[in-house]
Amino acid sequence: MFYNVENLYDIKDNPKTNDDDLTPGGNLHWTSYRYWKKLNDISKVIISVGNGIAPALVGLCEVENDSVLHDLTQKANLKKEKYEYIITKSKDLRGSNVALLYQRDQIRILKKNTYTPVLDAKDRTTRDILHITGKVISGDTLDIFVCHFPSRTEGIKKTRPFRVNCAQLLKQKSDSLFRIRKKANIIIMGDFNDYPNDISMTETLRAQSIESTASSKELYNMFLHKIDDKSQGTYKYRGKWNYLDQFVVSGNLLNVDTKVRIKDRTATIYSADFLLENDVKYGNKKPFRTYVGYKYLGGTSDHLPIHMDLLINE
Repeated sequence: MFYNVENLYDIKDNPKTNDDDLTPGGNLHWTSYRYWKKLNDISKVIISVGNGIAPALVGLCEVENDSVLHDLTQKANLKKEKYEYIITKSKDLRGSNVALLYQRDQIRILKKNTYTPVLDAKDRTTRDILHITGKVISGDTLDIFVCHFPSRTEGIKKTRPFRVNCAQLLKQKSDSLFRIRKKANIIIMGDFNDYPNDISMTETLRAQSIESTASSKELYNMFLHKIDDKSQGTYKYRGKWNYLDQFVVSGNLLNVDTKVRIKDRTATIYSADFLLENDVKYGNKKPFRTYVGYKYLGGTSDHLPIHMDLLINE
């Protein structure tokens, strides 16, 4: 599962980051009550995705620090799922990070790395890329990347090079895995702030459609073939659904004769009713977000989560 959890921050001011709004005295009036409500709402989402069976792996973005994940996994309603976690310590100006929750009885972590994208702009920082290598119950190795590419806030064209830079770094790391592993099992998950058919994803990362013949040395985007369906997506902007949140996988996971594979070659958007509200301006539904501007709405996130099933043969 992957989920952009829309500013999952504690209520304390970090003097080293621009998080002043997300404090009780800040513009968002981020209180202890609102914080714990959000933690329990996110817990509900994670448990609900698997129809009561929580996912073995959960990628998250827009998380502030490890204390927030401690509260989420040890004190909120998620505590019975026995998650461990790994989080980056990025130099993002807002103090935003990416993280992975995992269940130790499902995967044994062998290695963890973080990669810092170098952006061609003075003093610009972004979130690190998290890379986890683990061994699943079949004995196979799984490489997981969790990403949150730079946003489009300053304009698509102006910010596109930053996302391309991140995709270049990700491509270098995945290519190195293809070289050193006979059959690489790679899962890249994240909020890419680009669509599956944008330059960063198709030309730089070279993530193809899963409708192509799967090669074990290539990457495939689980949502590229769905982009013409405008009735769904993970994020809604001005009445239009888009796929900002995506899974990109190595071809080995799409083959039916491998020990580790994606069930039905399918990834899904989780769009339960409690994650949505009426879209009064544009019609139909939209994600029930926590804030719009400085106004508190009380929803869970402005994004919808994505998930897929891995079948593992021992």
